[in-house]
Amino acid sequence: MASIPGSQAPLRYKDAGVDIDAGDALVERIKPLAQKTMRAGVLAGIGGFGALFEVPRRYREPVLVAGTDGVGTKLRMAFALDRHDSVGIDLVAMSVNDILVQGAEPLFFLDYFACGKLEVGQAEQVIAGIARGCELACCALIGGETAEMPDSYPDGEYDLAGFAVGVVEKSCIVDGSSVKPGDRLLGIASSGLHSNGFSLVRRVLMRRLGGISSELLSETIGSQRLDDALMTPTRIYVASLLAPMQAGQIKALAHITGGGIVGNLPRVLPQGCAAILDRRSWPKPPVFDWLQEQGGIETAEMDRVFNNGLGMIAVVDADQADALQAALSASGEQVYAIGEVIAQPQGAAQVDIT
Repeated sequence: MASIPGSQAPLRYKDAGVDIDAGDALVERIKPLAQKTMRAGVLAGIGGFGALFEVPRRYREPVLVAGTDGVGTKLRMAFALDRHDSVGIDLVAMSVNDILVQGAEPLFFLDYFACGKLEVGQAEQVIAGIARGCELACCALIGGETAEMPDSYPDGEYDLAGFAVGVVEKSCIVDGSSVKPGDRLLGIASSGLHSNGFSLVRRVLMRRLGGISSELLSETIGSQRLDDALMTPTRIYVASLLAPMQAGQIKALAHITGGGIVGNLPRVLPQGCAAILDRRSWPKPPVFDWLQEQGGIETAEMDRVFNNGLGMIAVVDADQADALQAALSASGEQVYAIGEVIAQPQGAAQVDIT
């Protein structure tokens, strides 16, 4: 046996900053959370080297659709406020909403949680949010990875990544190719900021308040405390929008994330088509007006950073717009007729918000 220099005690992984027992304890806490998300098709989930999922047999020509995302600098708000129960919902929402816009039914989700020192209670809160997001999206949490990496993250901080896989019938892929002038635009309300623009949000807070804490963010904005308004999780639209997407009632669907309306709506418009929107046609949550006023942010900058109250924009045939708006409203969404598709004037922007 090799001698130990200086007769020091044998080293363990825990001495290097990695606590295997804490990791095992977290896995045991995760298992019942993941179990609540199980759905038909799961063959093997949490605990194995790889998760197994069977594509639903009702699809004749199934096409898999995959998406990945994170939570971004909204995590800095979570650390400052010590609020970790909702960022998991954000993580799921950003990926499942992305695959939904192509008509895909979310099937399963995997997460990656990385930290410097694993705090089991904190991690459990985060993953409980991920499980809740999966329930809202009707997809299974079937795997993930928890990485404890000493000296890579400050104590109490972590990073998140998420991966969603869905399926769509090949003949039902929604790609916006049938969009034409005269089609109507329906805006589906966001729950607030969602998970975009928080680097600018934090800059506004530092300029206006000099810091970020529950005490400093206690003022009321509309009907909410400011901290609650900022941390409201991203809305998940699967339950209300999947059926009309699969039924062909929506020609194109834009998820309004980073880049705002002006950056995301063009992604689903064919060449030669433009969208004109009336910004007076939908209400903005008060937090957007507060940020614009306190930060002295120009309207054009607000338009390309934030969703400004719309989490999704659907392009629909003019003859079906009223019926779809009524159906989505009945399902619990706040829906507004916000504009129409026109032939793009030469040299004009593809999105005009007036």
